[in-house]
Amino acid sequence: MRAVLAAPPPTLLVLAKAPVPGRVKTRLTPPYSPEQGAALAGAALADTLAELGRVPAGRRLLVLDGEPGDWLPPGWQVVPQGSGGLDQRLVAAFAAAPPDAPALLVGMDTPQLRAEVLAAPLAAAARGGVDAWYGPATDGGFWALGLARPGRALAERLLLGVPMSTDRTGAVLLERLSAAGLTVRHLPRLTDVDTAASAAEVAALAPDGRFAACWREFRTARQVTG
Repeated sequence: MRAVLAAPPPTLLVLAKAPVPGRVKTRLTPPYSPEQGAALAGAALADTLAELGRVPAGRRLLVLDGEPGDWLPPGWQVVPQGSGGLDQRLVAAFAAAPPDAPALLVGMDTPQLRAEVLAAPLAAAARGGVDAWYGPATDGGFWALGLARPGRALAERLLLGVPMSTDRTGAVLLERLSAAGLTVRHLPRLTDVDTAASAAEVAALAPDGRFAACWREFRTARQVTG
């Protein structure tokens, strides 16, 4: 019981791009305009930050490519993203986390994420014997990665050279986790918002969020002008 009470609260990391037209959600164009794609990205990011604000944490770090705006809620510290490919930027994100507490990183592409999905497995009483947390995505990638003992060296070992944005990304990462001898707790499989079809699917899964409201607004506008 004393060990559970003394366990440090986790660090939550969100890797994101500022919602600037032409720089985010470019695969949504067409049918969406760059401005609409950015609005959907901003809504997805807002939903993600709000939901993670409900997960007990010691620190909340937004690892951001770009400048924060009035969409940033209180309680989040902004950390600039590192340079290089996605694998290098993921390593830099984990390197920004305190090494003495578990760290879990998610992206901005799963606005249907609910706090309970992370709060339960990250609770101190549930962390015994767990070295890593892994959230698979339906496209073969991953939407979450957590490390019980984060740090640059381990992150480099796990992530550098993993082919990103392919249908094998998640499988390769799981192989790395296994080869490192880590005990992995699997999180639910989620769909990333990458295309118009996946945007519609995610909006239906979380109809009360900002993302779904934004998606409905644009759908209605297309129907009126179509």
